[in-house]
Amino acid sequence: MPPISTEHLRTEGSGLNIGGVPLGDRPWLVLGGGGLRGMAHLGVWRVLQRAGLRPAGIVGTSIGALVGASLAAGRPLEELEEVARSVSHAEVARMPRRFLWPQGIRSSGLYRGDTLMSYIERVAPPGGWASLRIPFQVNAVELGSGRTEWFGTGARTDVRLPEAIYASAALPVFYPPCPLPGGHYIDGGTKDALPILRAAELGASGIIAVDVGAAETADAGTIVERGMLAIHDRVFAIMSGAQRRRTVRGWTGPPLVYIRPQMAVRGPLEFGRVEEMLEAGRKAAEAALENGGDVS
Repeated sequence: MPPISTEHLRTEGSGLNIGGVPLGDRPWLVLGGGGLRGMAHLGVWRVLQRAGLRPAGIVGTSIGALVGASLAAGRPLEELEEVARSVSHAEVARMPRRFLWPQGIRSSGLYRGDTLMSYIERVAPPGGWASLRIPFQVNAVELGSGRTEWFGTGARTDVRLPEAIYASAALPVFYPPCPLPGGHYIDGGTKDALPILRAAELGASGIIAVDVGAAETADAGTIVERGMLAIHDRVFAIMSGAQRRRTVRGWTGPPLVYIRPQMAVRGPLEFGRVEEMLEAGRKAAEAALENGGDVS
């Protein structure tokens, strides 16, 4: 695949150096998945903006897709932080009545997909793909074939931007798959929750990757006490976390700055802790400015 043209951004992004890591004239930003932990992306963005980052492109998955689309459209950071602070359980995690029926186990998701879609419609750039100022791509996985599908600049734009974001965020069991032309799509993090390889394929001269996935270890007793959804989330975190670590530790592509905010947030839908997430992102980005990020 030929690199996406970013000539209009090269002057601003030329020669960017983060913590001693030279990122060249086409630095790309990769925003990973992790549920509401993804609010930490905004804390990272605040610091990177001050450091002079003008990304030549953005790749996002799951919550990183929603944040990434907003950044690509040029939405003010202060506005996005207020949106993050105001998100509520009822806006993104409402259970369908059917799930309470005796046959509720046959429901396609614990939470209503239309509720999450309505929230994404309100938060995503209103102008859709055409409103994006920075090249942007988002991934989702087709449930039947298992293939990764890419939407956005230089990829599929035959579906609306909010639909692509929902597809990328449709965490199995939590939310129903997204029916789109070509199949039924689920969370892009199912196969790649930190798609740095995609940024390299799209011509990145350097990459800043923000990993907001769950902690590497957790208290098993607490998880079991919280029930099946907590267990499912932990299993998903174990699998996606192992994949992310293999990718980062074995990376031989363009220069990479790896930023991993440290948060005590346990699950993907913990509300009321946004300030903690924003602060964690800020601290992690400031540390990266000092040492270039830890890719060991």
